Amino acid sequence: MSSVPPFIGIEVATGIARKFAVEGKLTSAEDIETGHINSTWRVAFESEDGQRRRYILQRINGVVFKDPMAVMRNVDRVTRHINERVMRTKKDLSGQTLALYPGRDGKFWVVDESDGIWRCYNFIEGCRTYDVVETPTQAYEAARAFGAFQDLVSDLPPAELEETIPGFHDTRARFDRLVAVAEADPCGRAASVASELEFIREREAQVDRVVELIKEGEVPLRITHNDTKINNVMIDEESGEAVCVIDLDTVMPGSVLYDFGDLVRTSVSPAAEDEKDLSKIEVRMPVFKALVEGYLSSAKSFLNPVELANLAFSARLITLEVAIRFLTDYLEGDLYFKVQRDGHNLVRCRAQLKLLECLEAKAKSMEKVVKGQIEVDLGEP
Repeated sequence: MSSVPPFIGIEVATGIARKFAVEGKLTSAEDIETGHINSTWRVAFESEDGQRRRYILQRINGVVFKDPMAVMRNVDRVTRHINERVMRTKKDLSGQTLALYPGRDGKFWVVDESDGIWRCYNFIEGCRTYDVVETPTQAYEAARAFGAFQDLVSDLPPAELEETIPGFHDTRARFDRLVAVAEADPCGRAASVASELEFIREREAQVDRVVELIKEGEVPLRITHNDTKINNVMIDEESGEAVCVIDLDTVMPGSVLYDFGDLVRTSVSPAAEDEKDLSKIEVRMPVFKALVEGYLSSAKSFLNPVELANLAFSARLITLEVAIRFLTDYLEGDLYFKVQRDGHNLVRCRAQLKLLECLEAKAKSMEKVVKGQIEVDLGEP
């Protein structure tokens, strides 16, 4: 399965832009190529008084998201809820939250000639995103933003959202799938990854931990983001403060542990996710400390003791899960993740396993950081 967005020409994009209920005359349209899932355009409209406003248009990738309308219903429900919460406290959104603009027919989406689903967001001015966490300050701000996002939707019942990617973080199912694919060995690759498979099998017990805690009701289902990378946080260019969380396509019921774990996974190492030189992979403890402090500064009010106790472990769990997914795809012939070269998914898997080793080596120190921050937040000696 390819996640490559379909080619969208400027004529199609501008035609779609004019179908949204946006004031003024369309003056420009720019293809944004940074995303790998949806087709994204930045458009500008100018009103009669000369005021210029920019917006983001996106066509949802129907290959990745089998039910685009479910995605849109979730996004609509979450953005409305967040804006209502913010308005009750600040009385002014000031362009600092995501909002959907409806089509001229009143619906919150527009359909193109090939049945593609489009949406229109406000463009948040004066902000930028980063692909790599460069400093502990950035880590703090990103974690604070995701914690704030979770806090804003903490009173939204999970049952009101749809599971757009079933079993997304079912780590037991992910593990069992890997074992089955390795045994079937459809591409004859299993023998070459015997050490990776053994490494993962040795950690089988870990895949059940959070799944079982959810089943037992000790870890509640909440509304979660499910793609907590720093490049999904808008950062104010002048102040360096996080302004808003973006990319809400994977928002659905889940555990906050998956969100925090993936934020740690994608932030603590300076190396790329597909780094071949495993010696470059490390755990930057100052970055981890900043993630914990930033996250708890905005999320501590709603987290329960079991969630707090598993924050450090969640990073190891999600790193293991992602390694499992890369290795499964490699064994199946690279059907899901987009690859640029032969063995790309295996390189990704090995990088994740190395990161997991580093996280395991720092486990006690990471647990100490979390425990220390919790005690500070609770005012304990």
